[in-house]
Amino acid sequence: MISQSARNNAEWCHAMCRAHGIPTAFQERAWTSERRTPPLYPDAVTLAPDATAHDVLSEIDREAPGCSVKDSFGQLDLAADGFEVLFEARWIHRPASLVAPVAPDDVVWRPLRTEPGLAAWEAAWSDGDEDLVGLFRPELLADRTTTLLAGTTDGGTRTVAGAVVSRSSAVVGVSHVFGSDGDLERAWAGCLAAVAHFWPGVPVVGYEHGEDLDAATRQGFIPGAPLTVWSAD
Repeated sequence: MISQSARNNAEWCHAMCRAHGIPTAFQERAWTSERRTPPLYPDAVTLAPDATAHDVLSEIDREAPGCSVKDSFGQLDLAADGFEVLFEARWIHRPASLVAPVAPDDVVWRPLRTEPGLAAWEAAWSDGDEDLVGLFRPELLADRTTTLLAGTTDGGTRTVAGAVVSRSSAVVGVSHVFGSDGDLERAWAGCLAAVAHFWPGVPVVGYEHGEDLDAATRQGFIPGAPLTVWSAD
């Protein structure tokens, strides 16, 4: 399951880079980008437990500031290469056999279809952080592997929750789950109910840490092995 989760996550990173016009490559043991990726996104993701430092570092730009590597299997030690651990997290998966949570009845969850809707979603997700304006490009709306889910109220005029769904051949990846009121329980429940409706019978995967991991676990996710994100100035 970790290999499938890592591949799914790399495919989402690839979709985000593609929306920004950044070319990337899938190698046997790693996904990499020769150019600096958008904010919050790694320059490499390991795809196999035997991936080496050379597999990732030889394929990315180590000169520009902000280089980062996501080690999906927690096997690499990049300290000697000038990196330090940015954070650690755990892979999570929710079996397809589990019954979907009941979505809060005051929030309607739907896939985003329009650029104004995307702008409202990003504003709610980023909580007004100007450094993240324009991160989610309109090109994502036409990407067949990606769906942005919006939870809205007031007849669809106010975005109060959301998530990103990335689809692979065997799993559905969920990330960027948020609730503007800070209620992660409601956000995860609504998101998972929507995923079960639009993509029934498919395992759901992702990775989380901290309060997000706790909230996901309470909604039926099973924590798995750790992953490590390394960063260099």
